[in-house]
Amino acid sequence: MIIKKEGKEREAKEKDPKKKVKFFRKKKCHFCVDKILVLDYKDVGRLKRHVTERGKIIPRRITGNCAYHQRHLTRAIKRARNVSLLAYKSL
Repeated sequence: MIIKKEGKEREAKEKDPKKKVKFFRKKKCHFCVDKILVLDYKDVGRLKRHVTERGKIIPRRITGNCAYHQRHLTRAIKRARNVSLLAYKSL
């Protein structure tokens, strides 16, 4: 379909009925699902899953954690770094 406007011609984008619509499943908080009440800074294996290779804490929108557990997770990671259980950054 071509639209004419003040001497300029351009094509209008039409929706393609063959394109599939992607549905994303809502991410769930791993700590709520496992019913973990207390996050321990000494549990390095669990904390490492929420830190990138460069040492940055992965945000909540990516991991799917709830706000409550994300705050406690951040505190636990910072405590583990302070006691040298986790690295601040990798070289």
